[in-house]
Amino acid sequence: MSRARSIGILRGFGAALAGAMMLALAGCATAPYHENLGLPPVSVQSLRYYPFLVKGYQNSFPHKHIVILAAADARSFKDAGTVAHGPYQGHPAIGVVLDRHSVAAQHLYGPDLVPLISDAIAKSALEAGMTASTSTQALTDALKTHGADYVLVAVVTSMWVVKQRGASTDGGPVWFSAANVALEVTIYKPPFAVPFWQGSSAAEYNDPPSPASGASPEDETEIYDQPGEVLSVAMTRAIAGIFRHDDLHTLVLQDTIPPR
Repeated sequence: MSRARSIGILRGFGAALAGAMMLALAGCATAPYHENLGLPPVSVQSLRYYPFLVKGYQNSFPHKHIVILAAADARSFKDAGTVAHGPYQGHPAIGVVLDRHSVAAQHLYGPDLVPLISDAIAKSALEAGMTASTSTQALTDALKTHGADYVLVAVVTSMWVVKQRGASTDGGPVWFSAANVALEVTIYKPPFAVPFWQGSSAAEYNDPPSPASGASPEDETEIYDQPGEVLSVAMTRAIAGIFRHDDLHTLVLQDTIPPR
């Protein structure tokens, strides 16, 4: 083989190798970078109502009987972005864990929201000073049932938590969590199907909380280990907010219940 031909073959091989490397680099540039956080892809979180977390409304309502019906899950998931929000083995989606590049590292799921929200509202009503119970009846049936002064129907319009890893510090990786919960509530006075009161209640909670003036966010430390705990705080605040409405409080105080 001539020297010129050998040089030509080597040049062709070098060009092909360079092209392959460029294609590989281009593929790396377009594919999302996944940071290995050592997390399982799915986590089923626990959610709970924190009694007496929200202060100032305890025992402020008269001892009237309110029945809380099954809540409806009507979330639009507009706060979920492009993250999948379908259920997992019957568990509803409640959030996501993101790495430093905002890539989903873990999808979060929770318990059935219907009994969770209804039971939590009943607990909050008890804190407010009312007599509260839950029921699986339909609204039309509940309005015909004797013994209830009020019937409450709640719709969950937002309930989501995002936990994201920030930059690493000398003390290790920094994490931030943000949760929001929003409810639409309608209260009826049996046997009337016309709403006695309608309102909304929403809450957000960040962990760690917003830093004090002059402090860096990286200097703050998380209070809760699990994102489900952060979402539980927002849920508790949103539910307690129902009975912190001044107009509802005034209506119930002024409402005269005739003897049965």
